[in-house]
Amino acid sequence: MIMDDLDNEFRPTTQLEDYADFSDDTPTKVRKQSRLPLPRSFFVEPKRETGFHRSTRLCLERIRESMLHHRWQEAAQYMACYPQMIEDTTAGSAHHYKELIWRISTEILHHHPNSKMEDYNIIYEQMKHSGVKHYLLICLEHSFHLMLHGQVENAKRHISIAESWRHGKESACQIQTTKLIQAYRSLLDYVIWCDKKNNASGINLINPGSNQDLHNCFRQASVNLKEILKCPGVWDSFILSYVEMLEFYGDHEEAEKVLQDYAYDNTFPNNPNAHAYLYQYLQRHNASKRRLMNVLKILHMLVPSHELMLDYTFLLLDTEKHMKKALGILLDMLDFACWRTNMVVWDRLNNVIDQLQRGEDWKEVVAAKMAARKGWWPALHFTRFHATEDAEQRPELMKVKASLTKILCPDIKLTYSAGQTFNGDC
Repeated sequence: MIMDDLDNEFRPTTQLEDYADFSDDTPTKVRKQSRLPLPRSFFVEPKRETGFHRSTRLCLERIRESMLHHRWQEAAQYMACYPQMIEDTTAGSAHHYKELIWRISTEILHHHPNSKMEDYNIIYEQMKHSGVKHYLLICLEHSFHLMLHGQVENAKRHISIAESWRHGKESACQIQTTKLIQAYRSLLDYVIWCDKKNNASGINLINPGSNQDLHNCFRQASVNLKEILKCPGVWDSFILSYVEMLEFYGDHEEAEKVLQDYAYDNTFPNNPNAHAYLYQYLQRHNASKRRLMNVLKILHMLVPSHELMLDYTFLLLDTEKHMKKALGILLDMLDFACWRTNMVVWDRLNNVIDQLQRGEDWKEVVAAKMAARKGWWPALHFTRFHATEDAEQRPELMKVKASLTKILCPDIKLTYSAGQTFNGDC
């Protein structure tokens, strides 16, 4: 990301036209660059360039080279000189240079062996007050950095300042960023709530409402966390934090409603995690099998390879009428390479087929499920390579798979056995 910004900075832009010599001997229009991937010089100097612009351009070149070769001390020395570019008023894009300085400075500090927290604080504070375009994002990043270093209260203080920041039209333009700031401030309140909960005595935890300090943290955190569902998006960490607090205070009805809205609101993007969280919550609170299966049914449509599909098949196996569905779900899982060597899936598939063989039409059922898989499924599971590998590393798995070859692929000649010749289409 940083290097892309630097490459863009070095590319000739329309701003260079300001320095072009528009004499009678030169064209009145700048010729368009070819779209062909022709080699270009690393830096393109404008025809007329002041000493100030030349020095800052060369300084940025040295910074780039130092970063590419991980010479962070050298990059820091050059970076100490480059911020004077902010003082340039001729280019008309000071905010671009401010963002470049902010991102390069923090990148250097991340890798510099002698960087200290004070250095980060100085950079962040300087960049916050260099303009208003990136104020909120810089505050948010500063809070992240403090939080990662265990300074949660300090991080909350900085992000609270950003939450109350107002600057005319800029505030209206950055309304989405403001909502993000509010959400993360509430997440920090949740972190503080967790610390207080972990430090509370057992007596206070028996009756959570009796701990007023803990309850105040919950109220502060819940204000904006509750509002998140009004803004479509992926808010996993925020939703889980809010639900955990609601569960702690025994508000199970509200917790379930939050998770249902998060999973089923059509204005939100499809998010498999939302359905997984709802299922796990219902499972914790002993919901009926029918409700659990309804949640997993939708999750299966979104992610047929999800690990919770094992739970889905387990629930389906409780009822004989769902055997065909369980077969389809297990085959869907084995369509993906991540389950190819999973003993639990293969063993369960073997059990399902054993159950199906009690009926007269079991061959037709299996054939219907395997019809679209004949052309590629054996090559995914039943080659000689798989046989050799399974025999050496997973002998129990090989026994189960070998017993299923003729059942799943009855019309295909194949030998799933180590050391034997592989015949047929697969």
